[in-house]
Amino acid sequence: MDNDSGSGTAPPAADPAGPRPDRALWAIVSVIAALVIVALVVVLTRGTPELLDADTPEGVVQRYSADVIAGDERGAAEYLSPDVADDCDTFDAETTENVRVALVSTTQRDDTADVRVSITTIYENGPFGIDEQEFQDDFDLVSIDGKWLIEGAPWPLTICRMLP
Repeated sequence: MDNDSGSGTAPPAADPAGPRPDRALWAIVSVIAALVIVALVVVLTRGTPELLDADTPEGVVQRYSADVIAGDERGAAEYLSPDVADDCDTFDAETTENVRVALVSTTQRDDTADVRVSITTIYENGPFGIDEQEFQDDFDLVSIDGKWLIEGAPWPLTICRMLP
């Protein structure tokens, strides 16, 4: 007599490798991993803005502003006109670590230029959390022997206290 109480067929053999994951799940995980990698590449490669030509008013303002924000007053002073540099008494300006500068426009003439920038200061301890102040102002530049130099800078980016 048959000890099988069923239909007479043997139960299916168990897969020795265990259950197989669904292929759709692997496809989803692969797509998510690819998106994470792409996002990391984008974030890590966009941190530094492209440097503008140092022989242009915009390039001079960009380098000067970067030096001021980095706390390098000596480096920034190299971009000042001789009239300003001779009367310059550098001082530690207020903290510029939360200052962002963006180019708005440039008006260039034969030997002078005005570079308008947008300056944003971020305050982390505002009454309602993070607060920011934004305004626009001009850098005044002069061309001396074919080199653009700064004669005036917006107050948050000023490194010189004019002596009486």
